[in-house]
Amino acid sequence: MTPTETLKHEHQVINLVLEAAEREAGSIQATGKADIEKIDKMLDFFRNFADRCHHAKEEDILFLIMQKRGAPARGGPIAVMLAEHEEGREKLMAIADALPQARNGDPSAISSISGNLLAYCSLLWGHIDKEDNILYPFADRILTPEDQQEMMSAFEQIEAKEIGEGVHEKYHQIAHTLAQT
Repeated sequence: MTPTETLKHEHQVINLVLEAAEREAGSIQATGKADIEKIDKMLDFFRNFADRCHHAKEEDILFLIMQKRGAPARGGPIAVMLAEHEEGREKLMAIADALPQARNGDPSAISSISGNLLAYCSLLWGHIDKEDNILYPFADRILTPEDQQEMMSAFEQIEAKEIGEGVHEKYHQIAHTLAQT
């Protein structure tokens, strides 16, 4: 498996939780009530699996090696991806900030969670599409076999350092559980 295939596979797992998040946002809009426990799990997944693990692989490894091979850091696809990662973090922060009031039944906090979940889903689906269909094929064209090997080793180190042994599998299980709810 190549590094970009690994990242695409992670996108499939992320998509499971995005679909669950979209369903939860729709349920909130229909009922005015939020499943706080489920949203906590989604937030944990997005912050730790999608951001600390997946985005770290892109930001700390893929993008840097692509730049070494001539991809521009500014004004190109890497800059767009970085900006979208940051925008996603802002949406997640807004959800986290609204959770305490939502736990107490505050309608505006519950509405904020729904709106930010939908905005996050929309952002990530577009983001994933750009990465899978534009950025990763571009990376595959410019990266050497040595780059690919270096990246796979670095990916393993990120998983061990950033989220810990066995935690990747834990988040896969969370994603599949959320997908079924």
